[in-house]
Amino acid sequence: MEELADVIFDVGAHKGEDSAFYLRLGYRVVAVEANPALVEHLKARFSREIAAGTYTLIGRAIGNADGAITFFVNNDVSVWGTADPRWAARNKRLGTESREIKVPCVKFSELLKSYGCPHYLKIDVEGADMLCVRDLSAIACRPRYLSLESSKTSWSDLLAEFDTLAQLGYTRFKVVDQTRHRSGTFRTRTDQALSHSFEDGASGPFGADLPGRWLSKWRAILRYVPIFLSYKTFGDENLWINRLVRRFPILHRVIPEAHWYDTHAMRE
Repeated sequence: MEELADVIFDVGAHKGEDSAFYLRLGYRVVAVEANPALVEHLKARFSREIAAGTYTLIGRAIGNADGAITFFVNNDVSVWGTADPRWAARNKRLGTESREIKVPCVKFSELLKSYGCPHYLKIDVEGADMLCVRDLSAIACRPRYLSLESSKTSWSDLLAEFDTLAQLGYTRFKVVDQTRHRSGTFRTRTDQALSHSFEDGASGPFGADLPGRWLSKWRAILRYVPIFLSYKTFGDENLWINRLVRRFPILHRVIPEAHWYDTHAMRE
C-alpha cells in the first residue's frame, strides 16, 4: 500500500482544531471521532469541505473489532472522552463525571484499507492510541510521519511504544510539549506561505515544521525521564496535588503544571 502524499488522518478529531490546520495546508483529511455530539459539531464546521470531498468524517470509536463499544462521554472535559474504562476511572478520580453510551466502533486497519495510507497519522484517542499503531503491522501501510500521546505513567508501556514504532520502521523521533505550540508561518502543499494560529487543544505542526532536532530512539526515551518525574510529582496521578489546586486555584502560581507530550515518529 503506497502512501497518499495529500492525505492526513486526524484520529481523535475532537472539535476540529487540527483538521482545520491540515485543510488549510491543502491536505485531504480523514477524521475519526467517537463522541456523537462532537461528530455533529464537525459536520457543521466542515460542511463545505465534506461536500467538496476534501473532508471525510468517520463517526466511530477505534476498537478491536467492528461492532459497538461502550464510550464514556466526559461531562466536564470533552477531550477526555474515552472507550477505556481505566481512563474513565482516572477521570473520575480527578473529580469529573462521565456518562456511558454505546457507539459503533471499527478496527483501524479497516479504515486504512478503505481510505489509504496517509502521509501523516495523528492519533489522540484517550487510551486507544496503540490500537492504531499496532494495526499498522497488519497491513503494508507506513505513514512517513506519525504522532501519538505517549504514556507518562508506565515506563514499561513507554518502552513498548518505542519498540513497536521501531519494529514498524520508524527511526527518528521528537518529544513535543503540547502546551507550547508556536503560531507562525507554514508552507502549504503548493509551497505557499500560510500564517496560522493554533487553537487551544491543537496537536500543532508535524514533520519538518516541528521545532528541534530529530532524535534516535534511545535519546527520545531519555527525554521522557524528567517528564515522568514531573508527571509523578505534579500530574494527574497525584490526586492530593490536584485536589488542592482545584480547591485553591491561586496555587497554580506556585505549583507547576505537568504538561502533556506527544511522541512524533518519522520514517527515513
